[in-house]
Amino acid sequence: MAWWGAAAAAGAIFVCFSAPSRAQEVSPSNTRSQIANPTGLSSESVRHLAQAVDEHYNHLRSLQADFTEIYRGAGAEREESGTLWLKKPRKMRWEYRSPKAKLFVSDGQSVWFYAPAEKQLRKSDLRRLDDVRSPIAFLLGKTKLEKELQGLSKASDQAPLNPADTVLRGVPQATAGELSEVELEITPSFQIARIVLMDSEGGSTDFRFSGWKENAELSDSQFRFTPPPGVETVEGAFAP
Repeated sequence: MAWWGAAAAAGAIFVCFSAPSRAQEVSPSNTRSQIANPTGLSSESVRHLAQAVDEHYNHLRSLQADFTEIYRGAGAEREESGTLWLKKPRKMRWEYRSPKAKLFVSDGQSVWFYAPAEKQLRKSDLRRLDDVRSPIAFLLGKTKLEKELQGLSKASDQAPLNPADTVLRGVPQATAGELSEVELEITPSFQIARIVLMDSEGGSTDFRFSGWKENAELSDSQFRFTPPPGVETVEGAFAP
């Protein structure tokens, strides 16, 4: 799981951010009034909330955020942190700084995962990653939340990190064999502050985002990767 968390996150982020911006039949102001009582969201209110999140991310060109990734499973817990950059179409950079430096980057066609301590580079075609790791694809605008998560509903048994937020839960369509459930914590501004991926073996990977900077000017060079000299490159689909 040392590098797979980034791969899973990369897949999940592709759904809400990589497609061209498109108008949807939802108004954020109307949605706020319809979900004024988030403790008892009806299916209609959940639908409007999901549409408002889609609307928010589909109109962004780029994102930057700090992230914390917490993995729990098999009696162990691991926490890592760093900074994430996203740019349409389909570009991303996960820069891990703690506890060890790692880099997960995509130029829109290929994906690289580089761990300096291991002196090894993994490279894959983005389409393979998208097929296998689509659950975090909720920030890169490729589809709608309701289509990606079956049975999307309010997770009444899960308290949000921020009391003003709402936690939604659904079953991922693309990775039903690997992930059993996904939870999204939604802010009143329709940002995704947290994504929790539950795997089929009882483990969980918890991504928490903060310090969002939306529509910042990001250079394409930030999403390119040149392997350092002497580093072994392993090509093929990523596997846990």
